[in-house]
Amino acid sequence: MLNEERRRAILDAINHDGRVLVKDLAQRFATSQVTIRKDLEVLHGQGSIYRTHGGALPVRTGALLDPSLREKEKQHRKEKQRIGSVAAQLVKEGQSVLLDSGTTTTMIARELRDFRNLTVITNAVNIAAELAGTTVQVILTGGILRENSFSLVGPLAEDSLRRLNADILFLGVDGFDIQAGLTTPNLLEARVNRVMVEISRKTVVVCDSSKFGRRSLSSIAPTSAVHQTITDSRIAKTELRALEEAGIEVTLV
Repeated sequence: MLNEERRRAILDAINHDGRVLVKDLAQRFATSQVTIRKDLEVLHGQGSIYRTHGGALPVRTGALLDPSLREKEKQHRKEKQRIGSVAAQLVKEGQSVLLDSGTTTTMIARELRDFRNLTVITNAVNIAAELAGTTVQVILTGGILRENSFSLVGPLAEDSLRRLNADILFLGVDGFDIQAGLTTPNLLEARVNRVMVEISRKTVVVCDSSKFGRRSLSSIAPTSAVHQTITDSRIAKTELRALEEAGIEVTLV
């Protein structure tokens, strides 16, 4: 394979998977890690990718990126389904569960439809619709509807959440960096998420492995606020080790 052919294939892999690791690419293309690092540096220099420690991310993962819910639904769907299934196993009858907006938390909502004695609090209109017609009691916050995420934000959403308490929060994030903590591109969304963390006894971050090492525009909470993380097994070993050293329980699916 010529250098340009390999680099085009690497770029396709990054845009499809949302994240690549040097060691995985070396095995995939039967070449050395030194060659792959050079390829990534060339692509980074061209502005085609964003180089990270041990791998690379697509350039679309900038701090201001705010893809729509429909766009997110197409990304890492199988991983999100597995995360949703495992997350639902943490829920017990009689609990109050807080679900942030997002595609991964929507998967969790679908797994909760058969519960008989459960209260779900959410700021996501689509999640409320998923649970409509079931025996699950749904509390939907008020607020301003964000077209991109189908979520309710603003003072009304924040005030209604402050009147409630949750046993467990499942929080989807756009970025999880050990130093920067949890982040999302929208300022109003971050404020609502921050209140969610404050009113919950346990915070569980649910996100696929492509979200690690990313920093989005708005800070939600520090890493110390997270009790558990559920992600897929493609997470980089360095990220996994950092989470465990931070005292966070990590569940891989």
